[in-house]
Amino acid sequence: MDTKINKNKELSITEALIPVVALILLLGYNVSVYGDEALSGSNQFVLLIGAAVAAIVGFFNKVTFQKMMDEVAENIKSTTGAILILLMVGSLAGTWLVSGIIPSMIYYGLQILSPAIFLPATLIICSIISIATGSSWTTSATVGIALIGVGGALGFDLGMVAGAVISGAYFGDKLSPMSDTTNLAPAMAGTDLFTHIRYMTITTIPTYIITLILFIILGLTVDIKGDVNIASLLNDIEATFTISPWLFVVPAIVIGLIIKKTEPLVALLTGTLLAAVFAIIFQPHILNEIAGVETMTFKSAYRAVMDAITGKIIIPTENKTLADLFTSGGMQKMLGTIWLIICAMVFGGIMDAIGALARISQSLLKLAHTTFGLFASTVGSCLALNITASDQYLAIVVPGKMFAKAYKEKGLAPENLSRTLEDAGTVTSVLIPWNTCGAYQSGTLGVSTFDYLPYAFFNILSPFMTLIFAAFNIKIRQLVSDKKN
Repeated sequence: MDTKINKNKELSITEALIPVVALILLLGYNVSVYGDEALSGSNQFVLLIGAAVAAIVGFFNKVTFQKMMDEVAENIKSTTGAILILLMVGSLAGTWLVSGIIPSMIYYGLQILSPAIFLPATLIICSIISIATGSSWTTSATVGIALIGVGGALGFDLGMVAGAVISGAYFGDKLSPMSDTTNLAPAMAGTDLFTHIRYMTITTIPTYIITLILFIILGLTVDIKGDVNIASLLNDIEATFTISPWLFVVPAIVIGLIIKKTEPLVALLTGTLLAAVFAIIFQPHILNEIAGVETMTFKSAYRAVMDAITGKIIIPTENKTLADLFTSGGMQKMLGTIWLIICAMVFGGIMDAIGALARISQSLLKLAHTTFGLFASTVGSCLALNITASDQYLAIVVPGKMFAKAYKEKGLAPENLSRTLEDAGTVTSVLIPWNTCGAYQSGTLGVSTFDYLPYAFFNILSPFMTLIFAAFNIKIRQLVSDKKN
């Protein structure tokens, strides 16, 4: 990915902020009108309006239209991998439903995970998987989807469940040596990977403990929706699908491939194809129903599997609680999220081309007169870039490049910067609906960003924790001596 950032000396901070303010106001009004339906298309168009406002500012500063389009093209090109992964996640969700993998996860999960322990258990399970795989995206696409199903069946607010999934997924993503952001942050700051991970635990572990306590309290005190009859749910799942522990072979292989550093696209495609085979073996009656035939043939099986991969399928059930769980949108469901990412990249590309991103970061850097001011400016810059550039990697790379010298001049070890980049850049990306991470998680889990945001405790608390440590000078490592720290 090209990590350069365009500079424009003529652009003032007021001009740089005009598109940002316009975008935030328009998005706020749009959400108030459309509510949860805002991501169905209107937010995407608002992002294009924000891009148009940025382009007008650029024209006044003599930035050519071609330069803007070149940056937009580069931005969209950088999301190619994410878009393909989204399509693979959609196909995987479809085949994992018709093969009985997700229903089996829900079936056994309902027996093991009682309502009282469900939320903290979800946090811990996702943390373990994410540390093992190094990927918050893979965690959400596999166990995350299943846990959303279990939580829905138990009657939990899906925003709570998604908040626990995301908190756990980003804890692991942040600390795993296999995570791309965990490798990127120290590279930008100028420290080594394992020094960065060790130093990051200083703020991450307290944040995680607080998050775990909050989910324990929620699990013990929250009133789940309605009176859930677990026995009835188990019977209805068994009546619809062939449930077998052998079905867990597929997710185990996918997670194993990720741990072995196989490319996510390869792992997800493998999981999709294996699930298709398992669907033919374990759920022929489901495939017959989808294809509308009584006896399976190669043609009907192919059609049913392809329908599950590409489009919406509904497995009939009389149980209203299971109706949503037995529905999948396949690759088609992900098109709205892909649309959102492309529009966000248009806005981010034009903001970069006109020099607005550089101007905003430079202004924040000027506020860094004290050690705390430097940390606060770094946090602010990461948040600003997650909002304006709509990309997690730029929120790490740009502040990393721009603040490295300032940390050195103040005698601070580079791991201070790398830790802050992760505390503020990595984990907050998922809280922005139009950021690639926010769009992905919302699309994958089927829960809007605004619904899970209040419960993504780990992601909300992380930037505040790093600021608290900076304010009280706790474990702020110096370049010359580290004897006291």
